[in-house]
Amino acid sequence: MNTQSSHDASGQTRQLKRLLGPFDATMIVAGSMIGSGIFIVPADMARQLGAAGWLLAAWVLTGLLTVAAALSYGELAAMMPQAGGQYVYLREAYGRLWGFLYGWTLFLVIQTGTVAAVAVAFAKFLGVLVPAVSESHKLFEYGRLSLTPTSLVAMAILVLLTWSNSTGLRTGKLVQNIFTVTKIGALVLLILLGCTLGARSGVLSINLGDLWSASSAIAGGKATDAATSFPLSGFALAVAFGTAMVGSLFSSDAWNNVTFTAGEVREPERNLPRSLFYGAGLVCLLYLLANIAYLNVLPLKGNPAGATALDRGIQFASQNRVATAAAEVLFGPGGSVVMALLIMISTFGCLNGMILAGARVYYAMARDGLFFNFVGRLNRKSVPGNGLLVQCAWAVFLTASGTYEDLLDYVIFAALIFYVLTIAGLFVLRKRRSDDATPRRVPGYPFVPAAYMVIASLIALDLLVAEKTRANTLPGLIIVLSGIPVYWLWSRKRNAFCGRRD
Repeated sequence: MNTQSSHDASGQTRQLKRLLGPFDATMIVAGSMIGSGIFIVPADMARQLGAAGWLLAAWVLTGLLTVAAALSYGELAAMMPQAGGQYVYLREAYGRLWGFLYGWTLFLVIQTGTVAAVAVAFAKFLGVLVPAVSESHKLFEYGRLSLTPTSLVAMAILVLLTWSNSTGLRTGKLVQNIFTVTKIGALVLLILLGCTLGARSGVLSINLGDLWSASSAIAGGKATDAATSFPLSGFALAVAFGTAMVGSLFSSDAWNNVTFTAGEVREPERNLPRSLFYGAGLVCLLYLLANIAYLNVLPLKGNPAGATALDRGIQFASQNRVATAAAEVLFGPGGSVVMALLIMISTFGCLNGMILAGARVYYAMARDGLFFNFVGRLNRKSVPGNGLLVQCAWAVFLTASGTYEDLLDYVIFAALIFYVLTIAGLFVLRKRRSDDATPRRVPGYPFVPAAYMVIASLIALDLLVAEKTRANTLPGLIIVLSGIPVYWLWSRKRNAFCGRRD
């Protein structure tokens, strides 16, 4: 199966161009990871855990898991440097059905739903600067479908970045590099200011004084307050810790997107493993330091009815915007404007990376006869332009429908399972292939990938039993399993819109 080239209407062969160097690939990893999550999710994590030590422990464990997974994917990427990445690994390890189920879920929810959510986040923070960009003003509404100035801006950004990426890989990587370097620099600056100027607030000693006294400020699935929170220990603490990690894990997600572009990376056997390790490691370190900065500026516990950012604390930061609350303490009222600009830069770069990478999976699937046939063609600029268009169309629909948030909640469990299956596939493929077919090996094999599989499986099991998340696991599995009849139809029906290319 050839996933690296296609033919245009005149029969001319077009191939993916290997234009991504090690720096470009690392920027795709880091840029796709850093979106809006690190600026928001610590609030819910703090409500679930109630202690600075456990909050930081969740981010440390998330970082270790992410780097372990990135190292494992590095070996798979070096073994199979083809467009499609994780889809290809699952296909080669378990067969076409498993590859399709991942690609189906990626297209239906994981990639497009995340893209829609990040685009809306960009528009919401633009609304801080331009009040006319508001969700409260309904321009059109019919059932679940609605148009607001916020959703229109989100759609416009999706169309803009889809168009720019369709003009060639050079444009896509240039945008990615500029915005990723900018947001990394801005995040570093926020961390430095939070750890220096923030020390004047004196809240760090309060947070350190209650380092491991875990408590939950959530009752019946809703936030309460520090006064009515209840202590956590034993099994209850373990369950809360696992569910809290949902926020940190998905803020750290999308590092695997660079594997989708493997067919366009120079010296992929060398550059993909390195970019995965350095990109994921850098972002996880920045995330941990950002949380330390937050704890240096804001008390972890607070009152939801508090009048100031210090009164509300990390737990009850207004609209969960922890970074904005920290900036307001550091810079005064103008801090919200500073953070809005930073988050807009961050989400724009994240969107570009995810839009660029996602289309390569659908292209690979189409080349295998498992997606619309026209998606398996490259445009005049040697990029999967039709894949970009299809991805954009579905993400725009999810933006208008407002269902992306529900769908993303549903696939948390399924996404973890796909990660575990993919890393388990490393063991399968090592047995199946000779040593010569494995140019780059995972450091610490088999312990590093095995440790990830065990811990990630325990977190997935936690999501099944925890009151806060268990209602979402079954719908997530249904979304994945709905791909089975679709696979059956796609494998057997050959028509003008879908077919197999060998």
